[in-house]
Parts: sequence; structure tokens; C-alpha cells
Amino acid sequence: MAVLPIVEVPDPRLRLVSKPVDQVDDDIRCLVADMTETMYAAHGIGLAAIQVGVDKRVVVIDLQAEEGEDGKPIRNPQAYINPEILSVSEEVSTYNEGCLSIPEQYAEVERPARCRVRWLDTDGGSREEDLDGLLATCMQHEIDHCDGVLFIDHVSRLKREMLLRKLAKQRKAA
Repeated sequence: MAVLPIVEVPDPRLRLVSKPVDQVDDDIRCLVADMTETMYAAHGIGLAAIQVGVDKRVVVIDLQAEEGEDGKPIRNPQAYINPEILSVSEEVSTYNEGCLSIPEQYAEVERPARCRVRWLDTDGGSREEDLDGLLATCMQHEIDHCDGVLFIDHVSRLKREMLLRKLAKQRKAA
């Protein structure tokens, strides 16, 4: 496993529509392992392959919501290959979203509260599940990446420009 460099805005690769995975093989499983390691190293809860420069429809997520007896989060990474949203609820929820490709910038984003998703697992098996809460939000965020959409595209132009100015200022100071 390797920690891969994360692609950050304004890199044009983040606007690409990722290609579907034709076959779940050892290369894809290796990509999943590297993406998972990268996500943990960056302290994220989700990562799409395009964020590490690979234009494949591959997503890893681990909300790490529960803590073990030692007080550390319990890791339970999940891989979603060719994820697609089949349906969404009319009910919406709002989360303060961030993104590893837009470091240290956050904004309130409204999305459907629930969604039904279909994907392939790392064995190539087809899976389908209803997601809600933070997992539904995270999945929608990561599928957006696969479609060349960033969370800042879901906020007003003024808010987006403010976030990008803050990011530029942060980079200049570093």
C-alpha cells in the first residue's frame, strides 16, 4: 500500500468525468488499498479515485464513527466500484462539507437525506443498499467527484469565490 498525492483545485482533472471500471481485478484492488491508505493519512472519510489522479469510478469511504476501548476510531473501510445513485429522497439534510482536494475549506451543503446506491464490491459482486445520514451525504459527495462536480458547486457563487480566495491566501501564507 502507498500514500498517493492528492489532486487539489484548480487542477483540471477534478472536472473530468471518470470512466467506469470494466473489470474488478488486482489492479483495482491495489488502487482501493492505496486510496484507503491515502484517505487515512489525510484524515478524510471519503476519497474518489480522481482525487489521486486516476479517472476510474472508484470510491472509498470510512466514517470511523465508533471508537474502540482504546478511544481510537474503529476502521471499517468500504470500497464502491462504479457507484451509481438509483434514487434519492425528497427530504434533504445539510452538512458542513469539506474536501481533501479543497483543503481546510468547509461549507453547508444541502443534499437528499437518503439515497439508494448500486455498486460493485472488490470481488466484482453487485451490491445495492439504501443509505442515510452522513453515509448518504458522503456517497453523494464522492459520486459527484466521479462526475467532475465539487462540493463548492453546490453553494452560491459568492460563497464559492470566498472559499477559493481563502484557499489561495492559505497557500500563499504556507
